[in-house]
Amino acid sequence: MDDQGRGPGPRPAGAAGTPYEASPATPLPYEGVWRFTAPAADSSVPQARHAVRDLLYRQGVPAADELVQGLLLIVSELVTNAVKHAALLSPMVAVEVAVGAEWIRVSVEDNHPYRPTALEADHGRLGGRGLLLVREITREAGGVCDVEHTANGGKVIWAALPLKPPQTTL
Repeated sequence: MDDQGRGPGPRPAGAAGTPYEASPATPLPYEGVWRFTAPAADSSVPQARHAVRDLLYRQGVPAADELVQGLLLIVSELVTNAVKHAALLSPMVAVEVAVGAEWIRVSVEDNHPYRPTALEADHGRLGGRGLLLVREITREAGGVCDVEHTANGGKVIWAALPLKPPQTTL
């Protein structure tokens, strides 16, 4: 998996409501957008997870271990879905990591037009709950996630998590 890092630069173009507006005028040392591409193959799942983990560590992103573990699970689930369901129409997948002052956004893009939906828990099935898991991890972290169509007819699935845990009220 090659790191085609774009480094610090403009904020990612997220969906309406993606919380990137709260960044300082001068980017912090860990801010930036990085993009990795990989073949739509099973071996790309751990490669993507390790690449994201190494990137966060290398950039010094101030994220709690629990947040990083949740983020890595999200990456694994999204890349697995792309590999399992989109490989015929999308021989390559792209993983993008955008780090702002207060948020981390990961997205996985493929060229398959099918827009997946999160299945409800069905204890009789062995699989099919990846997006449900992504949605729950994101919600518990106080983040947002969505699926969007791309200009070339594919899709991008993303999750944005706050670097600081959500405030709890007593």
